[in-house]
Amino acid sequence: MSEKKNIVLIGMPGAGKSTVGVLLAKRLKYDFLDTDILIQAHEGRSLQQIIQAGGVRKFRETEEHYVCRVSCHAHVIATGGSVVYSERAMSHLAADGHVVFLDLSLATLKKRLSDIDARGVIRLPGQTIDDLYAERTPLYRRHGRIVVPCDDRTPDQVMNAVARNVVSS
Repeated sequence: MSEKKNIVLIGMPGAGKSTVGVLLAKRLKYDFLDTDILIQAHEGRSLQQIIQAGGVRKFRETEEHYVCRVSCHAHVIATGGSVVYSERAMSHLAADGHVVFLDLSLATLKKRLSDIDARGVIRLPGQTIDDLYAERTPLYRRHGRIVVPCDDRTPDQVMNAVARNVVSS
């Protein structure tokens, strides 16, 4: 594993990208970056406020703008669940990173996500968790060079699986 390569975590909201990302960064002595926090800090408002103000399309443009300006090495990057809609953002992240899909079943996702609106989950009006899962999962699978199943695993177990898979890639 190159010391300078980033580890980019993608997956549905609730998959554990931020939690696992912090643990992984500590283990590998990498820095940690959460793109949702990056966006909120620069915009001065929550993801949900950004979505409410400009809609889904405008949020995706905003997300792509900030993600494509990320320039770092030796970071664990936890992305927002919607980043996979942007080919440009995913190409940018993959150029200097191992892209890891934290794979979660729909049943487990539903247990973890009680209020998707409060989390700032990007979805179209009327779109259910089931719809979102069906739409995004193929995108995660396409972009994730490494897939780590997360059902019935603790954050430490997921972190260890990511570390093992990245080292062997």
